[in-house]
Amino acid sequence: MSSENKSQVIASDNAVDSSGSVVSPSAGTPAPETPLGSVPNSKNKEKNEAKRLAKMKKFLEKQAAQNQQKATGDSESGAKKEKKSKEKEVKAVVTKPKPKVAVAVTTPKGEKKDMSQPMAESYDPAAVEVSWYEWWEKQKFFEPKTGPNGEISPKGKFVITAPPPNVTGRLHIGHALFVAIQDSLVRWNRMRGLTTLFVGGTDHAGISTQTVVEKQVWRFEKKTRHDYGREAFVNKIWEWKNEYGHTILNQMKRLGTSFDWSRERFTLDETLTRATRETFVRLFDDGIIYRSNRLVNWCHALNTTLSNLEVKEKELTGRTLLNVPGYPSEEKFEFGVLVHFAYEVEDSDERIIVATTRVETMVGDTAIAVNPNDERYKHLHGKFVRHPFIDRRIPIITDAEAADMEFGTGAVKITPAHDFNDWEVGKRNNLQFINILNEDGTYNDNAGPYKGMLRFHVRRKIVEDLKEKGLYVETTDNPMIIPICSMTGDVIEPLMKPQWWVECKTLAEPAIQAVHDGELEIAPSRTEKDWFRWLEGIKDWCISRQLWWGHRIPAYFVNIVGQSNDPCDTAFWVAGRDLDEATRRAKAKFPDVDFELEQDPDVLDTWFSSGLWPFAVMGWPENTEDFEKFFPTTFMETGWDILFFWVTRMVMLGIYLTGKSPFSKVFCHAMIRDAHGRKMSKSLGNVIDPIDVITGISLEELYVKLEAGNLDPKEVVKAKAGQKKDFPSGIPECGTDALRFSLCAYPIANVDVKLDIQRVDGYRKFCNKLWNATRFALSKLEDGFVPLAEATLTGKESLAEKWILHRLNIAARDTNAAMAEMNLMTATTAIHSFWLYDLCDVYIEYIKPITTPDADPSARRSAQQTLYTCLDEGLKLLHPFMPFVTEELWQRLPRRSSESAISICIASYPEPRSDYDDSKVEADFEIAMNIAKAGRSLAADYNVLSKSTFYISNSNEASYAHAASQANGISALIKGCQSITALKPGESAPAGCAVFSINDEVAMHLLVRGQVDIDREVAKLEGKVSKTLKLKSGLETKISAPKYTDIVPAEVREANAAKLSNYDAEIDALQNAIKTFLTLKGDD
Repeated sequence: MSSENKSQVIASDNAVDSSGSVVSPSAGTPAPETPLGSVPNSKNKEKNEAKRLAKMKKFLEKQAAQNQQKATGDSESGAKKEKKSKEKEVKAVVTKPKPKVAVAVTTPKGEKKDMSQPMAESYDPAAVEVSWYEWWEKQKFFEPKTGPNGEISPKGKFVITAPPPNVTGRLHIGHALFVAIQDSLVRWNRMRGLTTLFVGGTDHAGISTQTVVEKQVWRFEKKTRHDYGREAFVNKIWEWKNEYGHTILNQMKRLGTSFDWSRERFTLDETLTRATRETFVRLFDDGIIYRSNRLVNWCHALNTTLSNLEVKEKELTGRTLLNVPGYPSEEKFEFGVLVHFAYEVEDSDERIIVATTRVETMVGDTAIAVNPNDERYKHLHGKFVRHPFIDRRIPIITDAEAADMEFGTGAVKITPAHDFNDWEVGKRNNLQFINILNEDGTYNDNAGPYKGMLRFHVRRKIVEDLKEKGLYVETTDNPMIIPICSMTGDVIEPLMKPQWWVECKTLAEPAIQAVHDGELEIAPSRTEKDWFRWLEGIKDWCISRQLWWGHRIPAYFVNIVGQSNDPCDTAFWVAGRDLDEATRRAKAKFPDVDFELEQDPDVLDTWFSSGLWPFAVMGWPENTEDFEKFFPTTFMETGWDILFFWVTRMVMLGIYLTGKSPFSKVFCHAMIRDAHGRKMSKSLGNVIDPIDVITGISLEELYVKLEAGNLDPKEVVKAKAGQKKDFPSGIPECGTDALRFSLCAYPIANVDVKLDIQRVDGYRKFCNKLWNATRFALSKLEDGFVPLAEATLTGKESLAEKWILHRLNIAARDTNAAMAEMNLMTATTAIHSFWLYDLCDVYIEYIKPITTPDADPSARRSAQQTLYTCLDEGLKLLHPFMPFVTEELWQRLPRRSSESAISICIASYPEPRSDYDDSKVEADFEIAMNIAKAGRSLAADYNVLSKSTFYISNSNEASYAHAASQANGISALIKGCQSITALKPGESAPAGCAVFSINDEVAMHLLVRGQVDIDREVAKLEGKVSKTLKLKSGLETKISAPKYTDIVPAEVREANAAKLSNYDAEIDALQNAIKTFLTLKGDD
């Protein structure tokens, strides 16, 4: 569930159609510059807006030109073929982004891609990812599979209701993370044969959506929502939603999210609306929902109450001048200070000095609090001060919680109607609550001479007036945090408003108990403490919002004719699922009187309806088939930042309304930061758009997107500098699979993870490795190759075959175990290691001599069958993380006669097998591997990198037999090896060989004499010795300098000592190498 403040106006960037293909913005990307209706654009657009549109137009023209170039077959300017190289390291130099070109889509929509064409020479993510999603969707692979009578699979069920992103939003990296995590788990469980259901949808995002449409209506029509009226304006928002609201869901398709689209939900659709009304009425009837005039977070710019999640904290280190929305841009106000002033004690010449960060609120002061034990004020207990500007006596009260004797003067001004802490003081001491603010930020009748003034103008004026009366003392710096509206930047004001509230303690107790009883697990374990802390100290929840877009509150004020009743009193309200029910209830509650029903104009907090998400999407309150089968769901995965705002409310409401926790486990994933560990921020230029990572983007195009936003020009300059530093060559095209895999490969249970684009690009290279490995393997499976019906052992497997199947078995075992524990990092590591280090680097190289046409036919067929098994099972292991490339490659493989799946999506996931488990084989093959490593080491040390000749000496017949049988495979693992000979026990390697001892039975020898210019190699080594001696001498001179130990810090001295030791070791190694070369030459 994305908080409303995270959404943003949809920019004219690359969008994705339902197939996952890139489409140009003109082909359907929502653009806020386009009016909702046919009203022409205003002729008085600001200059900045014109610049922004011009830059975006230039950007789009550039893209269109590139697409046209591709379409006309300009192969000369196409991307260069990727160089073939060993890519063991995932983290590598980032590939420079290629010009974006449109992929020609030849597959009819929803049809299976044609795999009859030859494979491309290298991996192209855009070409690979196109068309598969539409086929998966048409085939209904993502719908839950049940038995003949609709029963859940005997293996169980796996159900997730994904957090619904804001309908106004565009895909951000947080969405990509939850998709990568959740969809990988869903696909894994689907392949394991569980009945899986993955429900997606969007949140109506009341504040964000209404704000977006209000801005557009004003921009293009110069109208406000009030010009339209409520019903017409809400219809206008529905028009916007229907036109643009599926953008983020289509982007999620681009990520491969396997939602069951037949069950897609929207928090304002009929199903969710019915559930929301039902919940309000039930809670109202049970006394859980009540009406009260209490403090709320008020945004004057939006003219509505905000939840705490929509309020951001701005930290100030001291005096700071800030502009505030609603005031001229050149006008700034002072924050981060304490204003000290005096109140005069009534009937005395004494004064009490107080200090405040919001001096303008002193108009609403109704008490001065002192500590009851403070000797300075004991004689003033029960006395009064006079307000200097309003005819009001203000009592001096004692309150140990409010007044700290050690802080300031020990006296505190109390403004109960405009401060959350003071509200509690007012309740404890039965003080007056005087509201001085109107909803538009002006002062009201209670403000005396300041009536009608804006709040921050009052701030200035009061200081002037205090000075005039001689009551001003001083202004001092005060580091502080001010609450800011995340949508508008307005300074939030605590304001008393009659609102609807949820009494939360009654709901919280069962939610706490569910965790204590083990009914609900919170992971990682550290977040369990937050769960208890939040719920044990929970406050009542304000659910009213002064908006038109949303669930209108189904509460009606009974306005009795001839009476003037208090709208704040819950007793004069009724709740109804519709007007008819409300009327019946009102008649029953107030019989024999005339009345009119007035529905509350406010809407419910968006979090209220989203709190019903896991069971409302199943059809609750109706006892639907889905509700019976799929509720409770399996688990909820989301960011830890909304554990309280969303997850606790789902659990509280779920238990209260259904009697069950809506899920059995909650997993809170990490927050993504940039590669330097910084929070992603537009002003830093480090915000990463997942679509840019998938498709690639140049630095210039990043600049264009930045300039098309709404950042201040100074922040644009700062952000550009950040982008140039982090992405000097732009962001390379990485593809969806690499992005998903890299996100899952991070330690997602941590508080934060640092996303490094180099790492994502490294996994794109890994995809290329998969591509090349499969392409090579298919070339070794000659025409007519038919895999065995089952993957069982035939008894003819070589040592290498048994070893790779054992390694495959370990990968399957470790992956399944890690997935069961939601340890995706371990799972991805196991799969990555198998493919890269076992299959590609070892087995495929090892069997090259066996798969040549002149090799033994029986050995070749066996090696081919094993290779097929590794490809088939290896792609299935990888599929949950990399759905597109695995489908593309798997569809090119021949099929076993026992394989019934038409897509890898629904194929069986590999499980560990006892017949593949062979630890002795691993030990035996490890010897062969060590021999190959020794050969590579010798070749590198002695610079014999081509036409190298090796000998394997053996002390007994068993080691000889092993070496002889594996010699060809070992040779294949040593680049440049010309020949390798296994020596029988007692046989010696020729003179002039360098030796590497493997163990007490086996040694590897490299013929050096005659293969290299020994004199030249010795000269090179002597040069290195001379250079190192010179460095050592220089360092020794520094260390022996007078007062070295007195002047140089200890850590530097330690580093120099270590460096000196390293020089000595390096010199010894070089001199030993010289001796070895001279020995090989035959000198003494």
